[in-house]
Amino acid sequence: MIFPSSTRHRARLLACLASTALAAPALAQEQAGELPVITITGGQAGSITVLTPEQARARLDLIPGGVALVTADQWRDTPATTIKDMLDYVPGVFAQPKWGEDTRLSIRGSGVSRNAHLRGVTLYQDGVPLSFTDGGGDFQEIDPTSYQYVEVFKGANGYQYGANALGGAINFVSPTGRSNPGLGVRLDAGSFDFYRLQSNVGGVNGAFDGYVTGSYISQGGFRDHSSGTNARGSANFGWQANENIETRFYFNATDVQQDIPGAVSKYVALHSPQSANPTNVALDYERNIQSVRVANKTSFILADTTRLDVGVYYNDKSLVHPIFQVLDYGYQDYGAFTRLVDERVIGGFKNRLVAGVNYGTGTVDAQRYTNVYGNAANLVYMSTDEATTTTVYAEDNLYLTDQFALVAAFQYLDASLGRLAYLGTVSGGNDYQLFLPKGGFIWELGPDAQLFGNVSRSGEAPTFSELTNFAVGDIANLKAQTATTAEIGSRGRTPTFSWDVSLYRSWVENELQCQDTGVLMGLTCTVVNLSNTIHQGLEAGANWNFLQGLAVTSPSAAPDGLWLNFAYTYSDFFFDNDPVWGNNQLPGIPRHYLRAELLYKHPSGFYAGPNVEWVPLAYFVDDANTLNTSPYALLNFKMGYEPPGGRFSVYLDARNLFNEAYIASVAVTGRAAPNQALFEPGNGRALYVGTKMTF
Repeated sequence: MIFPSSTRHRARLLACLASTALAAPALAQEQAGELPVITITGGQAGSITVLTPEQARARLDLIPGGVALVTADQWRDTPATTIKDMLDYVPGVFAQPKWGEDTRLSIRGSGVSRNAHLRGVTLYQDGVPLSFTDGGGDFQEIDPTSYQYVEVFKGANGYQYGANALGGAINFVSPTGRSNPGLGVRLDAGSFDFYRLQSNVGGVNGAFDGYVTGSYISQGGFRDHSSGTNARGSANFGWQANENIETRFYFNATDVQQDIPGAVSKYVALHSPQSANPTNVALDYERNIQSVRVANKTSFILADTTRLDVGVYYNDKSLVHPIFQVLDYGYQDYGAFTRLVDERVIGGFKNRLVAGVNYGTGTVDAQRYTNVYGNAANLVYMSTDEATTTTVYAEDNLYLTDQFALVAAFQYLDASLGRLAYLGTVSGGNDYQLFLPKGGFIWELGPDAQLFGNVSRSGEAPTFSELTNFAVGDIANLKAQTATTAEIGSRGRTPTFSWDVSLYRSWVENELQCQDTGVLMGLTCTVVNLSNTIHQGLEAGANWNFLQGLAVTSPSAAPDGLWLNFAYTYSDFFFDNDPVWGNNQLPGIPRHYLRAELLYKHPSGFYAGPNVEWVPLAYFVDDANTLNTSPYALLNFKMGYEPPGGRFSVYLDARNLFNEAYIASVAVTGRAAPNQALFEPGNGRALYVGTKMTF
């Protein structure tokens, strides 16, 4: 990794090197007073394919934009069933649960109109593409107990993985047998008949290591018709051929059976939040998923200056989805990728180049039947959809000084989506080619502080679910959504304080908006290209140990203390002189969103404290700005005990203590009717307990 001469980078690099075969010569250089300039991680003591959190954090510091790393200890002692539990304290991320493990996610306004499925954020597992080839995705297959940390690349800051969407990318990183040896078991139980059993085992045998984990969740759900079960398992097995080569195989399997309560009117959401939509009950709306995923990633340390990652993946997924019709879809996705990192001195300047290619292709065999009380009756639709996507990308950091780097990047996206019709639709397709450049800088203000900025282009083709025009049954002729974003920010840390702040403005063209039709309960919609829109906002997060030594004052013991952790997101999204909507606010996301926690921590392992979730202003659910949500504030409390060593822990997590009726998620539309079913109520008062043991 490039090593500018700052205390933070020196300490981080040496920490990374300490677990590698390259550590000894680098430490010798340091002791001799020569600054090690370039290193590539490798070695028998740790995994080559999977970076440690410290290595990953040091790599994120080379990105000139909003990024975040969240380790598992921040969500481990919670019920942790959704991506909201994982990313709740990342500013810029708006994640709200709907039912079961499904979540509505938006980063900087990406896919803000989507109330079903994911768009605008690309998902990865250990750097291997996890999203579908067409750009869509789901969260039911994400098990928070299966990952050791998560990387979040906000906006066009995921160029180093080939991500090109407005919302950026999320990379879920797995433990390995080297990082998590031993046997672990956890039990959780709580309100609304929530139960979970999870277990994992990992170990190392010479050049081989392995890690296997599995979990089973059963829950009745807060709302009527929202019960479900979820069985998930994952494993990875690695082999280090030598200190410079490692290959790792990944396996994932999921079986989800989930009822869907559906969207309701605003009045029902606030006055009878446990109610399900009557249509959902009558037609037994469900989302049932069975999936298997296999992947391989191989890393080569070609030289002290060059690293190469290559890999392949295959996904097989079955979706049986009774909604307005019974959807019976079969997905098959496969692809390959390669990524080169080269770090060397060029013309007397330190330089870091990342370049790669992602290729994916996939098919969807789609059949739809009339829904008779949740059962499939007459076949009314049949097609085969095929998507092929190729992304070529490169990003280069050129250090003009040890403290200042210029960053230049580009991506080229070639996406082809086609449909072969058999029944109920017509054949067709669209092709998209996008060139997406980026320029930025990183300035080391001090040993542990950075200023960064960039101007970038992002772009994304419509997914198949968006190209499916339910109004007429044909494939829609939609344009790709593109945006130009300017961003500036700062991040840094001291022993008692860390911060991460970004200010951005995006000029979006042809924004893809999912407009609820008012008859399909927010699960299907007609997607349109909007005219010019603006997404601008402020993302601010901090963690502050502002009081120490409250009860433990002995100089020989670690002090106790109070920690304040908060994440504030300001989102100002609006039409830019639209011929119909003028400068109205874009619907679907609150202007202000705050998560804050005050936690007392004792060196014995005891911790306790309150936390809040606050949306102080209602936000609109339609382009016409005629119907809005309601502001809310939730008070929560958690406490637990995890003695030093981490082999045992117990927690209590109390949520929504005042039993506030509030709206967690919405569908959006052009002009809403007063009682239109667009609102998903949040959960009422809940209490969860759990314990984890490691042997």
